[in-house]
Amino acid sequence: TQTWRLFWRTALPLTPGVFQGALRLVNGGSSCSGRVEIFHSGQWGTVCDDIWDNINAQVVCRQVGCGRVISATSSAHFGQGTGPIWLDDVRCTGNEPQLSECQHRGFGIHNCNHGEDAGVVCEGKTMLLNFCMY
Repeated sequence: TQTWRLFWRTALPLTPGVFQGALRLVNGGSSCSGRVEIFHSGQWGTVCDDIWDNINAQVVCRQVGCGRVISATSSAHFGQGTGPIWLDDVRCTGNEPQLSECQHRGFGIHNCNHGEDAGVVCEGKTMLLNFCMY
């Protein structure tokens, strides 16, 4: 059916190892801070800082495996990106598994420039350790 084909189109990576909706943090000095970039239609793009807040940033931190949010940054705090601005007016509830599932204007629909690129600072990588005591 049409729906099945659409599922497979969105589930398959467009670039080897990178899936639609994947995130990366750029120019932050660590893998857990930086400008938020999202992969869509075969290329990386930025997120606009309009109504960007700690709830949105928490979804990002969780998606990239970096624990809790320390801060949501705005005004291209981590430098201006290049390429498309993919998301604007992002509104997360905090329970979404990935940023692309939060409410937004639609991919590529925005009233921003790269001086408004959003960023995050997260706690850091989290590890779960299981100990067995005998």
